[in-house]
Amino acid sequence: MLTKVYTAAIQGIDAFPVTIETLVENGTHFNIVGMADTAVKESQLRIRSAMQSCGLQFPHYRTTINLAPADVKKEGASYDLPIAVGLMSAGEMFRCDDLNEYMITGELSLDGSVLPVRGALPMAVKAREMGLKKLIVPEANVTEAAVVNRLEVYGVRNLSEVVGILAGTGEVRPVSVNTRELFATDAGRFDFDFSEVKGQESVKRAFEVACAGAHNILMIGPPGAGKSMMAKRLPSILPPLGMAEALETTKIHSVAGKLTRGSMLMPRRPFRTPHHTVSPVALVGGGASPMPGEISLAHNGVLFLDEFPEFPRQVLEVMRQPIEDRVITVSRAKYTVDYPASCMLVASMNPCPCGYYGHPTKRCTCAPGQVSRYMNRISGPLLDRIDLQIEIEPVEFDAMADRSPGECSASIRERVVAARAVQQARYRNEAGIHSNAQMNSRLLHSYAWPDETGMKKLKERMTRLNMSARAFDRILRVARTIADLDYATRRSADGSPAHTPEEAAQLPVLTAHIAEAIGYRSLDRAAYGQTFQ
Repeated sequence: MLTKVYTAAIQGIDAFPVTIETLVENGTHFNIVGMADTAVKESQLRIRSAMQSCGLQFPHYRTTINLAPADVKKEGASYDLPIAVGLMSAGEMFRCDDLNEYMITGELSLDGSVLPVRGALPMAVKAREMGLKKLIVPEANVTEAAVVNRLEVYGVRNLSEVVGILAGTGEVRPVSVNTRELFATDAGRFDFDFSEVKGQESVKRAFEVACAGAHNILMIGPPGAGKSMMAKRLPSILPPLGMAEALETTKIHSVAGKLTRGSMLMPRRPFRTPHHTVSPVALVGGGASPMPGEISLAHNGVLFLDEFPEFPRQVLEVMRQPIEDRVITVSRAKYTVDYPASCMLVASMNPCPCGYYGHPTKRCTCAPGQVSRYMNRISGPLLDRIDLQIEIEPVEFDAMADRSPGECSASIRERVVAARAVQQARYRNEAGIHSNAQMNSRLLHSYAWPDETGMKKLKERMTRLNMSARAFDRILRVARTIADLDYATRRSADGSPAHTPEEAAQLPVLTAHIAEAIGYRSLDRAAYGQTFQ
């Protein structure tokens, strides 16, 4: 007897359908074909033990199992459960008239329990795209997969429950989740708030500008100035995740196996902080069996690199292309996968090895030339790709002793959201452009070109510091964001917004906006000799 069971495999952050064809004939051999790796071929032993533990008889026939398409390699233990279902159906151990309406995935333990798998969410998305009506996943993955609507999702604990569902005799019911309720309750909860930050008003302003336009930012300052503390609070002022963004972000974490048991859609933007000993593959993704790296796990969120110069040179240089293109392409002999990598890069560093070069009260102990060598660990091309570069001074005692709270994250986030609304109105007809940080040359000429006075000021500064063409573009992008913040937060006499997002999107970049944007480029490569020697 021949049966077909649908499952899915992961490639990149998406799933592709796999059909498990099971043929049972007279004989004793058991064969799995279709480019199965060792873990898949070992499934026979796990399935045999799981069936016996659940009181089911393993069929002793000549069995051929084909994993189609046969020219794509199949990896992992997620095929255990669909192979077991195919065996039992072909062996007529239960009757299921609508087996072709199911997608099934799960790893089997020797005692018959069903273990969680990676990528349950993209599998659920693929099942709906294929027109399937039902999905069976491990219980640990059920809430993750149930966010996909118009699909009945069953969470199972053991093989017996799977048989009960397919035979129509079980008590397991489909699981449904209210994603909008989840967003309403969890999206605004943060562990850290900017009201706890004392002083550092100029840095807060730079963070507000960076979040408003999704710009990369580098902080440089002595130990204890608050670089890491403020970076941890950055997600609290970013705009809330939209439903499409949350789905894409959750898919990446699902494929990487980073979701905890019972997880649904991620309601908040990710914040990733890899250690400076991270390898290039761990940062950008790849490996023998490609997996998303830290920069992809930070997609739609923040990638924070503390102690920036301590990262190996090779690690930093592989980031140049993903920062620019916002996508990582991993190529193998027979296939290529793309991982999204549109995140805010936030980096922090000390000004020298001892950390106290230029400190107002503490003496730097570094030898001559050591400061320059330390700063030169960051290449000019990489530094050019960071839009805002700000210096942080130590907080004075009076500011630290002040018990009054600072401006809360919610207030800052309101202005950031207003500025993003302006950008959404401006780029509504531009495919793939959602923020000022993504503007290309054509959009810069259309929306970020300053007036004559602003251009003269920009030319003078760029000539004196010998800035690159990329720095010119970065300044214009940041100036456009500063202008959006300015126009979006202006109020009329009655307190209502002075401009609608559509009106603000067309207003020009002024000289004051250019001047502030230039101030955020104090660490350009040509300026190192003037600033740090």
